[in-house]
This record gives sequence, structure tokens and C-alpha cells, in this order.
Amino acid sequence: MKKPTVFSLAREQSVFMTVIMGLMTFLGVMALGIAIAIGGAVVRWNSQWTQMATIQVTKNANALNVEKVLTENKTQIESLREIPVAEMEKLMKPWMSDNGGVLQNYLPRMWEVKFASPSAMRKVADKIAPYGRFLTHADAVKTSINAGWLMIFIAGIILAMAIGAITMCVSYIARNTAKLHRRELEILNQVGATDSFIARQMQFIVGKICVFAAIVGFVLAAIVLMLVVAAARSARVGLMAMMGISGGGWLMLGIATIIMVIFAIWMTKRTTLKILKNN
Repeated sequence: MKKPTVFSLAREQSVFMTVIMGLMTFLGVMALGIAIAIGGAVVRWNSQWTQMATIQVTKNANALNVEKVLTENKTQIESLREIPVAEMEKLMKPWMSDNGGVLQNYLPRMWEVKFASPSAMRKVADKIAPYGRFLTHADAVKTSINAGWLMIFIAGIILAMAIGAITMCVSYIARNTAKLHRRELEILNQVGATDSFIARQMQFIVGKICVFAAIVGFVLAAIVLMLVVAAARSARVGLMAMMGISGGGWLMLGIATIIMVIFAIWMTKRTTLKILKNN
């Protein structure tokens, strides 16, 4: 049989804590979810470029040497494609005038290569270095990858702020509730109720509120996260198009929500015992 609650939170405090806990859960799950989505995108984006490179050669004599090196190391190469002049002209069109034919004489020969492994890429790069420019795709997209890590860092700060706000709100409500029910606490002490018993009553009340608010906050955050991921993937290309939350990611979000609820209940006990001790 469930033990009756000795005292309860005032209606205004219950509403306040429900709203705050729901909002903090929403923000916390959103921050962690975005960090997971962007983190996964950064990892996937980075992994696809670690074995790819572009080779640029401006002199025909060097081009022959590059072709020789690529032929000798074909076992280290998964795919090889020489970029045609027409494709380079298309890329350069915004910067070419009407007499762009003159620029054709200065366009380099370019190869797009995917190597079997990063170590194979480094090995071939050393051999090609004397003849042309070896540009890894990972270096080319480093700015985008750094921007992704920065977004993860910002999301982490938001998550920390949400947890800090939960701490302050729970402490405030526990302290204010103890003051409102000062007479009840004194009576409980007189009849022999221990501080831990009183703290458990507070934990039971706060726990019910936090569980309800956390469920609402999690569901709303999950809906928003799915909309954000869907919007990002609609871009088709680029770092944002690789955003996504796997099953493990959703599990982490669920665990984070449970941890926030447990943290709020623990803070309630800690604050209540501290107030009782001071009284």
C-alpha cells in the first residue's frame, strides 16, 4: 500500500516546477540531440574524405611522371578519375570572361583519387609531391568540420546551462516549500519523524512532478529534433545533409532525461536535509 504524503507543494509551486522542469528537459534533450546529430554528421563527413585527394599538375612533363606513379601504385588506389577540361571550365565559368578560351592554356591537369587507406594516400603523396600539388579532401573541408565541432561545443554549453537551471529551480522550490510548511515540519519532528523521512516525502512529490514534466519535455524535443534532422537532410549535399540520430543516440537522449529527473530528486533530498539541519 502506498504511503500517504505528509504534505504537498502549493499549487503555484507545482505549476512553476512542472513548467520549468519541462522546459529544462526540452532544452537539455534538444542540446544533446543536436550535438549527437551534428557529431555524427561531422564523423561521417570527415571519414569519407580521409582517403580522397585531388592531384594538380601544370606541366606536361610532370603529368607523365604523375601518371607513372599512379600506375605503379594502382593496387593502393580504389578509384581514379581525371577531371576533364570541360568540367573544369564549368567550375571556372563564373570567373571567366567571354574569351575564356585563353584560360584553357593555363588550366592544370587534375585527377581525383580515392585511396585504399589513409596510409596508402600518404605514401603516394610523398612520391607525387615533386611533380605537382597533392590536396587531400579532408584539408579542403577542414573549415566545415571545425564549424561542426564548434556547434557541438555550443550545444554542450546549452546542456550545462539547462542542468544548472534545474539545480537552481529545485533548490529554490525545496527551500521555499520547507519554509511554507515550517509548522508541519516542527510537528513531524516532535512526533519523532526523522529528517530522512521528511526528505523522502519531498522527493516523492518532486519526483512525480519531474517525471511528468520530463516526459512532456522529451516528447516535444523529440518531435522538434526529427523536424530539424528532416530539414537538414533535405539539403541533399553538405555537412548538414549527413545529420541524423541513430538508435543509440535516442537511447542516450532517454538516459539523459532519466538522469535529469534523478538529479532533480537528489537535489531535493540534499536541499531539504540541509534546511532541516539548519532549523
